[in-house]
Amino acid sequence: MKRKTPPILIVDDSPEDYEAIYRAMRKFGAENPIYHCIDGDQALDFLYKRGQYATTLLSERPGIILLDLNLPGTDGYEVLSNIKKNNNLKQIPLIVFTTSNDPADVDRCYKAGANSYVQKPVHL
Repeated sequence: MKRKTPPILIVDDSPEDYEAIYRAMRKFGAENPIYHCIDGDQALDFLYKRGQYATTLLSERPGIILLDLNLPGTDGYEVLSNIKKNNNLKQIPLIVFTTSNDPADVDRCYKAGANSYVQKPVHL
């Protein structure tokens, strides 16, 4: 029996960045379902099963979250803070994946509970 792999949630408003991450994961053998949210509000709806995700299986709890900081609407830092303050979500590993190399952003994200901080672009 094949073991079910937990989904990966990618939160990024750039279609190009999402596609690059998706292709890299598939290239390196990830069989996990991959979900994509294009802004912070959609990501929070997905995680809290609200709005379009209230009655769908498409909002399965992710095993890991890749989060861009620079998002329209609710920004990535707000999403990170919200996730890490929630008892049901804070255990999900969260990787900030962003263009910012500002040391203040890095420090702020780690203090909020990010598990890792990776600067784009990453060449695989």
